[in-house]
Amino acid sequence: MLSNASGEHSYAISGPGAGRAHSLVFTSLSKTYGGLRAVDDISLRIPGGEFLTLLGPSGSGKTTLLMMIAGFVQPTGGEIYVDDRRITDLPPEHRNFGMVFQGYALFPHMTVAENVTYPLRVRGISRAEAETKVRSALALVRLGGFEDRYPRQLSGGQQQRVAIARALVFNPDILLFDEPLGALDRQLRAEVQVELKALHRRLGTTFIYVTHDQEEALSMSDRVVIFNRGRIVQAGGPGELYERPKTRFVAEFLGTSNCIKGQLVEKAPDSCRIQIGQRQIVHAGRPSASTGEILLAIRPENLALSPTEPVGSPNRVQGKVLQAAYHGPTSQVLVETEIGPVTVMCLAQRTLAELAPEKPVWISWSPEASVLLSE
Repeated sequence: MLSNASGEHSYAISGPGAGRAHSLVFTSLSKTYGGLRAVDDISLRIPGGEFLTLLGPSGSGKTTLLMMIAGFVQPTGGEIYVDDRRITDLPPEHRNFGMVFQGYALFPHMTVAENVTYPLRVRGISRAEAETKVRSALALVRLGGFEDRYPRQLSGGQQQRVAIARALVFNPDILLFDEPLGALDRQLRAEVQVELKALHRRLGTTFIYVTHDQEEALSMSDRVVIFNRGRIVQAGGPGELYERPKTRFVAEFLGTSNCIKGQLVEKAPDSCRIQIGQRQIVHAGRPSASTGEILLAIRPENLALSPTEPVGSPNRVQGKVLQAAYHGPTSQVLVETEIGPVTVMCLAQRTLAELAPEKPVWISWSPEASVLLSE
């Protein structure tokens, strides 16, 4: 264990490949099962050291892509490169990738130390060197002193940390994670998320992480790639994807969003006016078309709820409360309005009487709060 200048502790795993982050590139990668294109012509570059998350609903192709990266599934077309080295046809054992699965995949008859030692043993690492590497790997995941325990003697979170130690003990070029926290309860998931992100910062290794959990993807990743029907629909930083989605699918999949259709009626240099039913609203953006249908997204937290008309706001609609759901610090309120049902997120301190069903309310938002989408 090493100490840096700030007094924080860091750990070193010595050996080939330590300290170097590797990039990964796919070009026109596809996988077809009969008539189904599970992965459809994907090209992507993942810089060395990035924490990249593949996010999408079940059946979107993200796990198939991860299995092709790992070498467990052979592509129908396209190429895979680590740095400038083509690995498309390499078997999994020759790729030097670490893999962490949702189900841990620990050997129940082996101790923690024996489980973590296993990939070193199959690589012919000497016993003395293996013992050093195993101690370092277990220290990284905060399991020093657990060497002689069996998986059945560990909690779910501890078992997953053993699986992570086993995946990184041989200094993999890239670490792959297939929904690794899916079997953990909510509180434990949050704890392991923090640990994984801290581990990534310490190691600097390229992480490729698959999940269908939007909150998990946003909180952990440097970049998120959103999949649907075998294709990438949008990629970017978590804040960019959440605040500036490009399509209705991304806006609705990545959190809650109000998607509203209207007709473009006027364009200004830096804004436009949109007709929605009997009301016109202002959007701080300029669509490429001069006329036609417009689709906007507004996040619930960017809407204001008030019992009286907010006269100073350019965008305001009247409605009545349909229902309110308490979420601790916030309440989610569904309001029926003249432009359709709208979801609003507000502080939970609002009085229960104000959020009671059938209560008349006004909703307002700034022109900057809406985002222009494509279908």
